[in-house]
Amino acid sequence: MPRIAYLVSSAREIELRDSAHHPTGFWAEEALKPYQRFVAAGADVVVITPDGKPPVPDPYSLEPQFHYPDVDRDYFASVYRTFHHDPDDIRITLHHSTEQELVAARRIALRLIDAGHSADDAHALIARAAKIAWRNDRKLVDVMLAEGLDGGLPEAALRAAVDELEAAATAKAEQRRAALAEIPGFQAPVALSDLSDAELAEFDALFAPGGHGPMVDLPDNADVGRLLAILHRKKATIAALCHAPALLLSAPERFDGQWLFEGFRLTAYTDEEEDQNRIGMLGMPWYLAAALQNAGAVFDDAPFAWASHVVVDRNLITGQNPNSSDAMADAVLKALDLTARQAI
Repeated sequence: MPRIAYLVSSAREIELRDSAHHPTGFWAEEALKPYQRFVAAGADVVVITPDGKPPVPDPYSLEPQFHYPDVDRDYFASVYRTFHHDPDDIRITLHHSTEQELVAARRIALRLIDAGHSADDAHALIARAAKIAWRNDRKLVDVMLAEGLDGGLPEAALRAAVDELEAAATAKAEQRRAALAEIPGFQAPVALSDLSDAELAEFDALFAPGGHGPMVDLPDNADVGRLLAILHRKKATIAALCHAPALLLSAPERFDGQWLFEGFRLTAYTDEEEDQNRIGMLGMPWYLAAALQNAGAVFDDAPFAWASHVVVDRNLITGQNPNSSDAMADAVLKALDLTARQAI
């Protein structure tokens, strides 16, 4: 049974340019989904924090807009692909994918179908409205009503579809909060600082979820550096998602004086994604992607922001953003020669 060191930040505050002592923590989805996948596959997952203090989810990560059901996100993607075939020709922003009602497209389409439209006609109608909403930064329902693209649906039906989506997202966020609270390791983690080198060497892999917390307590951390050196020496899998590649900045130098991961191809949360989220807009003290490149990494990001993107280089596995959570779990399971017993 592979043994995974599940390293989670225990930071609760981050200093930002425009917000002192801003609440932070780990990103809920990134911490929960891989954990569940690893346990389901039969791995021995040991939750660890740098100081042994219980980690907390970033409050921002539990807002409903980050928990839209996958079926709604997939339909939304099928809509915007009708007017943007090439990712290089579109700027996909966090605002577009979380705050603009566009993710309610599937639920509006179902109401149009119930009113007598074919599935294809409903999709085409919504795609026309979504194109206007996207390019002019308008709400989807407002566009459908103002531009005569409502398909005969009353305003109340359109608004109800958006409310239904928000209720589903709120419920999903609460389910994830509750699931995290039920994991014993998140309530009483092991302190990395208490583990001996021999104990660290017993792990077959390291996985770290993101959130802004890792920017606070995982870089320049001697114990994190010790863990990285020991696992890298035995060529164990080292995996970090989103902001968690910040832990790589704790890695010691090689015998030749170069950073331990000099020349490794990797990815992480990009500067563009940082500038679009609410916390980043308050002024980051430093940017992760730039710091990794300055340390000696070969940075490899997706063609557009918020795309799922995972990079594997030797024993290092990195993921770009929260949307990469499932792909990251898949890559780690593959590296450990494990197969999940059930879909989460």
